[in-house]
Amino acid sequence: MPIDTSTNRQGAPEDHAAPARRPHDDAPDTAALFRRLAALGDGPERDSVRDTLVTAWLPMAHRIAGRFRDRGESIEDLRQVAALGLVKAIDRFDPDRGAFESYAVPTITGEVKRHFRDRMWALRVPRRVQELRNKVRVARRELTQNPGSPEPSVAVVAAHTGLTEEEVSTGMEALESFSTLSLDAELSTGADGYSLADTLGSADTSYDVVVDRESAKEGLRRLPERERAILYMRFFEDMTQSRIADRLGISQMHVSRLISRSCARVRDEVLAERANRRGGGNGSRSTAA
Repeated sequence: MPIDTSTNRQGAPEDHAAPARRPHDDAPDTAALFRRLAALGDGPERDSVRDTLVTAWLPMAHRIAGRFRDRGESIEDLRQVAALGLVKAIDRFDPDRGAFESYAVPTITGEVKRHFRDRMWALRVPRRVQELRNKVRVARRELTQNPGSPEPSVAVVAAHTGLTEEEVSTGMEALESFSTLSLDAELSTGADGYSLADTLGSADTSYDVVVDRESAKEGLRRLPERERAILYMRFFEDMTQSRIADRLGISQMHVSRLISRSCARVRDEVLAERANRRGGGNGSRSTAA
């Protein structure tokens, strides 16, 4: 129903009165079309009425899409998402339950928000982080709506939203985190330029060597003296099996068998000890009890 927004006061000239208008120019009067649509069954006539309604209300959907511009998505894609929400609203609307605009606006807005939530993140972000991002974004907009307002600090945003400063920091980090950065991205343009991948650490296999070496120490101490000497000459002095055989006065084949047997013995003892540590603790307590 048209709303009279006339500001004419008593005594003012009659031609100064503002014409009556709707809250939005893109809210057409389509009540009769919706009642007709509800009465029609599936078929070409219903499809035609439905298309007419979509065309009539599409400017409103585009206006809602425009609210979400400059957030990393093109306005064309946002309009397509809003149009999808409009179609869903038309299909689900019951003309006996109120005005279509009141039903369509939250439906279309929700469709656009879901698009940002589900499609705009290059990596899947927890729902809680997305909610923090939205709260921080709204708070920053409210705190800077007056011209000349400074950028609010984390503490100010936290006080405004009731969030902790840690939660605000998380939300701020997520504000510009829709897309990922390539590992090949250049971080320096100088002669010594380097990429993001150059700043990332990698697993250090030396730790595994340290663990294995410490685990083997006890097993090596329990070996006979001659076998310890053979392993020392082979792996620490880098002597060949032939030289070891000549020094000890035994055959090279014997040296090979002793090395294989000694290594297998130490390895089996280390693995048995690790197995006991994993599963033997409960058994020891049970025995003691």
